[in-house]
Order: sequence, then C-alpha cells, then structure tokens
Amino acid sequence: MKIKILFFLLFTTINSYAQTPADKYFKLTRTGFKEDNAYKTTAFVEKYFRVPGNTGFNASIHYVENILKKAGFVEQKQNEQEAPLSYRIEKRSMTHNTWEPVQANIDLIGDSTPLISYQTNRNMIPINCVSTAAEGVMAEVLYLADIKPADMEKLDLKGKIIFSENHPSRLLPLATKAGAIGVLGYSMPKYTQPEINQTSIQFSSMKPNSEVWTLLLSYAAKERLRAACLKGITKLKVNIQTKIYPAEELTIVANVKGSVNPDERFVFSAHVQEPGANDNASGVGTLAEMARLTAELYQAKKIAPQRTLTFLWGDEIVSTKRYITEDTVRAKGILWGMSLDMVGEDTKKTGGSFLIEKMPDPSAIWTRGNDKHTEWGAGDVKEKDLFPHYFNDFVFDICKAQGKFANWTVNYNPFEGGSDHTPFLQNKIPGLLMWHFTDVFYHTDNDRLDKVSPTEMKNVGVSALTAAYCLISADENAANAVINQIKTDGLARLKTEFELSKKAIGEGKSAAEEKHIMEVWSKWYIDALATIQNLPVKKETTKVGSAIKVASMEMEKQTLIYITALK
Repeated sequence: MKIKILFFLLFTTINSYAQTPADKYFKLTRTGFKEDNAYKTTAFVEKYFRVPGNTGFNASIHYVENILKKAGFVEQKQNEQEAPLSYRIEKRSMTHNTWEPVQANIDLIGDSTPLISYQTNRNMIPINCVSTAAEGVMAEVLYLADIKPADMEKLDLKGKIIFSENHPSRLLPLATKAGAIGVLGYSMPKYTQPEINQTSIQFSSMKPNSEVWTLLLSYAAKERLRAACLKGITKLKVNIQTKIYPAEELTIVANVKGSVNPDERFVFSAHVQEPGANDNASGVGTLAEMARLTAELYQAKKIAPQRTLTFLWGDEIVSTKRYITEDTVRAKGILWGMSLDMVGEDTKKTGGSFLIEKMPDPSAIWTRGNDKHTEWGAGDVKEKDLFPHYFNDFVFDICKAQGKFANWTVNYNPFEGGSDHTPFLQNKIPGLLMWHFTDVFYHTDNDRLDKVSPTEMKNVGVSALTAAYCLISADENAANAVINQIKTDGLARLKTEFELSKKAIGEGKSAAEEKHIMEVWSKWYIDALATIQNLPVKKETTKVGSAIKVASMEMEKQTLIYITALK
C-alpha cells in the first residue's frame, strides 16, 4: 500500500510540473515587454551624475513617476489599499548636503592640450569635492612616487598640488596638514584593464567639507603627468565647479495590489544613484518597463495577481533596507525580494556575463567545480549563514528557459553581497540579485549608453516578471511543479558534488570532510524543499506537504548512496 501511494505522489508531482504556468506568463512578457521603452528611460537617467537629493537623482525619480502615471498607477493619498494600481513618492530630509558636479579641467602650463576634462571624464571629480575659485588655481605639482608620511613631513607642500599613483583619499589628511591645495590620484583595479581602456576613471568620493580638493586621473592622464613631472618642474591650472546644497531624499514605490493576500508581496528594487548607464540606469529603465507592462496586463485582465507586486526605486541598500525595517507589519508579508543592478550590458563590449547571485548556499563556503566568485570577491559565509530556499533554483531555471528561447547566456555566482538583495537576506527574506560581471567598465565614466543592450534588458525583464507572476499567484499545482524542479536540481547538484568529492579524496583530501560537504548540500536542498510548503496562496489540501516528504526521502536516499561510496 505504501508503495502504491509513493508512486501516486510521484506521478502527481511529475504531472503537475507539466502544467507549470511559466509558459503562459512567458508568452505575455515576451510579447509585451518593450525594450525600446527600457532603453529610452536608461538614456534619460544616464545623462546625469546621480547622488541622492541632487538634480539628476530627482529628475530620474520623476521620470519614472510619469511612466507610472501614464500606465495607470494613481498617486497614493493615505494607504496602499486605495487602488489596485498605486504609487507614492516618499520624501525625507537629508542629514547632509547633496552634491553634483558641474565642470572640471586640468591644464598643463605650456601645453596646448588639456591634461583631462570633465567633458570626457565626469568621474574625475570625487563626490563631495568642493569648487576652486571661479577662475581656477595655478600651482606647482609635486609627484610622490612612494607614500611615506615621515618623508612627506620634510617636504615643502604649502600651496602645491600633490600627485600620486594612489587613491587621493590616502593623501588627503597629510595634504591638509601640510598646507597643500589639492591632491591628484589614480586608482583602477586590474579587471578594468586600464592599460587598454586608458581613458577610464572609476567614480569615488571624498570626505565632505574638506579644505583641500582632490581629483582622479585616468591611466592616460596619469602617465602623461608623470612623464612631465619626471622631466622637471611642472605647473598646472585646475578649475573645479561643483554644487553642494540641502536637499530631500526621494524614493518611489509602486504597487499592484493582490486580490487574495494583498499583505503578502514580491518586491523588486532598483537603485537610482551612481553615474553609470549600466550601473544603474539600466536597472531603473528595466524596472520601469516591468511596472508599465504589469499595469497593462492587469488592466487587460490578462493577469490577476493574488499577492501584491511592489516596485521600488531609490538609494541603493538604504531605501530597500528602510522599506523592510520601517514597517514591521509590512515586513512580515515580504516573501521575496529581487535587486536589478547592472542588468543591461552589451556583453560583447563590456566583457561581462549575466549572473544571478544566489542566496547563501554551500557553494559560498566550498567554491569549486563550475562555481566561481567574481572579482567583486567572496564574503565570509559560514554554515550558520546558509539560507536554504527554493528561490535560488526557481529563478535560475526561469532564466535558463528564457536563455534557451532567446539564445541568451545565463550564469550564476555564489553569494557575495553589496547590492539591494542584501537587506532582504539580512532580514531573513529570500533575496536575489540580477546583474552582470566582470565588466571592464564597471563604475567608470566609460559606462555609457553605447555599452547598453536593449535586448539584454528585455531578457532580464521577461525572466524577472515571469518568475514573480508565477510566485504571487501560485496554487498547489504550481507548488508541486516547484517541488519536482527543486528535487531534480538538488539531485543534479548532489551528483556534481559527489564527483568532485570523489576526485578530491583521490587527490588526498579528507574523506570525512568530503562527506560533510555532501551532507551540508543534502540538508540545504531538503530544507529548501520544506520552504515550498508556504508557496501556494491558498493551502487547500495536504498534497504539497506529501510531495515535499516524498522528494526529501529521495534526496536522503541518494545522499546515503553517495556518502557510502566515498572512501
């Protein structure tokens, strides 16, 4: 009798998998997502150097607002329950002034060609840098090949400009103390290939209210200035114009209200600040088109969300964290979070790849085989930090389906952190990051519109929306489909880890340690299967729980086979 029940449950799970709603949602999103709209928004946003509260940041927020209004979202007056499609702009006083660049230029005295200019390198001015006098300043530049504070104290730096092949913030305190008027620096990581991309500068910031200004140089400008300094006394004329003023911080939040459980929600987040096109004007543009399409499908009654779908644009990490933590009741209903950050890259130009950054799974601890961290760098993940959940594989499989359909390359990386997915995870909410890396133009002033692909934004938007639509209206059949999917992915991972462990033992690694790795992976997937229990909007039968139990038993059985074989 038990055997018959087992086969029945397995058949039910497999049969329900064939009835997944993803295909229906893919058809709607692939047809409805207008990549030209996403690209147009990206083009508007990337014109500005965006810092919370400044002209470009606020203009971007209001540009998104106009898209929402035209799509049918109405401004919220009191609460989110007023209308099925609503939005609000949250305004907060800032404890510090905002900042924006206006102009900058460095001229080598005696040379007709400028050393570097804001017109070509808008990242040359660090955030918070003050202005020079309107007519600029002229001074001798002193090249410091080696930074030794003790030696610097012996030099006459008063009224001079210090130049070093280091980030200027390292010299700022010493320069201020010594009476220098400015610091020029250079700081480019190897993965940006500065010897090839010689005009790139990564954006940076400096201490506010400094009496001494700092500027950043590209590789080409640094080499040219260094050569001039080595020949003899070199003088520069520097002109910097910036604006520093009080401002309000804006965040815009839009909601498509769920019809059954409106307090439960999926939250998308895209940050507005940072000056790049891919980082993160592309996230703003993609999310704006996702919101527009969702409103269109809702009004046409082609989708009927049973849980709420939320779209958020604001200051990276800050706005998302605040959204989660300011309202504890609202936070309890956030079931999933997703960050769209650097999602539009033309990978042939940037060298990057589309990635899903997974929630902490064992690959963040034991990174081997096809798993690899990006140049962003691995975090310090321990076993206690692991976050078992179906969200990882579910979204990755959705993206792989779109990748197969659109000939789009999809990869993943172990958890690293650093974007809007982090606040979700810190508050025990499943959160993923959609992004691209390694990008040779990351954070540089060469991250401009010509590096953005409308097709890439469409692939990301289609995948993200399809995943969200499936989850916010999931029934028990959908849950059973996910169980089968996660079981299949889990068994595949166990097979991969078994082969890696077998090879590791053959190379002299501890069999006990390799068995432990297998056990941790098995537990992670079994615990991930358990989280599917809460996926259906309505819990009507025990079918989901039974299917989870069967899948878990199969995982346990296979794990035992593999561990027994590791000697």
